[in-house]
Amino acid sequence: MFNIILKKVLMLIPTFFGITLLTFILVHSLPGDPVLAMLGDKAPSQEDYDAMRAALGLDQSYVTQYLIYIKNIFHGDFGVSFNTGLPVLQEFFARFPATLELTITAMLFACVIGLPIGIMAALNRGRWLDNLLMSISLVGYSMPVFWWGLILVMFFSITLKWLPVSGYIGVEYFIPQVTGFSIIDAILSKDVGALKSALAHIVLPTIALGTIPTAIIARMTRSSMLEVLNEGFIQSLRARGFSGYRVIVSHALRNALIPIVTTLGLIVGGLVSGAILTETIFAWPGVGKWLIDAINSRDFPVIQSAILFIAFFVILINFVVDIIYTLINPRAK
Repeated sequence: MFNIILKKVLMLIPTFFGITLLTFILVHSLPGDPVLAMLGDKAPSQEDYDAMRAALGLDQSYVTQYLIYIKNIFHGDFGVSFNTGLPVLQEFFARFPATLELTITAMLFACVIGLPIGIMAALNRGRWLDNLLMSISLVGYSMPVFWWGLILVMFFSITLKWLPVSGYIGVEYFIPQVTGFSIIDAILSKDVGALKSALAHIVLPTIALGTIPTAIIARMTRSSMLEVLNEGFIQSLRARGFSGYRVIVSHALRNALIPIVTTLGLIVGGLVSGAILTETIFAWPGVGKWLIDAINSRDFPVIQSAILFIAFFVILINFVVDIIYTLINPRAK
């Protein structure tokens, strides 16, 4: 087991360097000049322009900039934002809890809705309920996040006026940022109104971000359950008089979860990337919106670091999933 973990850890090293190199190349290939973006409509003199490029380190060759970037990363220095002048790492940790909260709620939404749908579809294979549930999941899988998010806003916020259009929590509430999670901080503040506001604000982003994962989990659960239900040991348990609930939950579902757990790692990666669009639509103050704002202003340190952080988080989640898969599936050993 230790050798398997060590091998996977060693594989992360070239992956990490590949991400940093690819990110650096793509960021510096973006159209537009960050110096001009910072100066706005001003028409700087050539001397001021050159001085600012030198101050930002953009006057050096790409190779030199990349080597400095790598050296600084190993020293824990991810640069300073061109726009705010604050350390990038500080800004990231200020926004990451919001993204993590949205990702967790979307994953919980997907699991709570997707698993029962997949189980019901598998138990009613070929019947009208199976066809209906799988048709709904196909529609959910096909809807782009940006389109679905706008539809939710138009229906629940503008037409019905049930839920807020955007934001993190109502502007009338001020709660101490203890954990960075709006719901947890609202609970810790013991402010019922703030808690209701935090829950109301997270509903639409959660549904928008969690719809596609829900469809994936539902279809994956159905396929895996059908495969397990046809196994000989399930037929044997039924012949021995075990209740249907015990056979399905304790035996069939437990074995069916093995491929589902593997799929969850890929889903988390999709949630993090999908959060970029979701946070932009709902003005959610997370890493995704931070990245989009940085791209618009050509803030190179923020763009490079945000992409690197997101990629590292996805790699870490997949690494954990690989380890869990090895633990729950003896054949993987």
